[in-house]
Amino acid sequence: MTSEPSAVPADERRPAPRAEVGAVVLAATPIGNAEDASPRLRRLLAEADVVAAEDTRRLHALAARLGVTVAGRVTSYHEHNEEARADELLDVVADGGTVLVVSDAGMPAVSDPGYRVVARAVERDLRVTAAPGPSAVLTALALSGLPTDRFTFEGFVPRKAGERSRWLGALAAEPRTMVFFEAPHRITDTLHAMADAFGADRAAAVCRELTKTYEEVLRGSLADVVAEADARAAHGDGLRGEICVVVGGAPAGAAPSVEDLVPEVLARVRAGERLKAAVADVATAAGVPKRDLYAAALAAK
Repeated sequence: MTSEPSAVPADERRPAPRAEVGAVVLAATPIGNAEDASPRLRRLLAEADVVAAEDTRRLHALAARLGVTVAGRVTSYHEHNEEARADELLDVVADGGTVLVVSDAGMPAVSDPGYRVVARAVERDLRVTAAPGPSAVLTALALSGLPTDRFTFEGFVPRKAGERSRWLGALAAEPRTMVFFEAPHRITDTLHAMADAFGADRAAAVCRELTKTYEEVLRGSLADVVAEADARAAHGDGLRGEICVVVGGAPAGAAPSVEDLVPEVLARVRAGERLKAAVADVATAAGVPKRDLYAAALAAK
């Protein structure tokens, strides 16, 4: 799918700044509120030789909301074709063109397409720059009320119960604030798994529909947000929309005891994992003796 040619003659278009000529530009798009689009994004949409979009229909819809005519060629660039299409885009850059890469929302290459074209550009010694802007990760972190001096972005939580439990268990001792993405139809199960892995009293915030009309941030312990998610699910109006979960890091010097780890082991067993394997993973991550944890888990079954 390509855009219609611009009504403005090419020689009358304002040339891109030097830093954007012969470059890939990763541009952040609004995560909900179109008013967050930067003037630079608007200009780049109008002036780039090629706009590589995660979803071309959404790109054209955004341009329409912004009142911008996309003059360059628009091409799809998503998780299924990004590796194959990277060199095609970079050939435009090598010839002195400007390639604008945008995702559906937020910054490309952060849980969205973009990484592969950047990596390939580095290999080919071609210029890459960015037009920064909205970020769901940073917005959720800022609104969470949790420490922001050190944090880690963990992306989407694994979908399968066993893998999710193992993955979260490995993060139980992480001292930094953690930011996760999650889908609305999995959020309740994920919050339960987090309470099992991190402890029900760990501080958390569930941020949904950020910058949109129904923006909401639920703050409290994991037990608090689990209870709210359960209550809403029971009434048929569970947590909806785009969701970020922010969880406080493990308290300094708070090494978990064997007894503290038993609920996580049992949760993983209920999810289908073998007891011995669950014990081995959890004990290794927490630095406790496997034999002691295995005995405690057996006694608690």
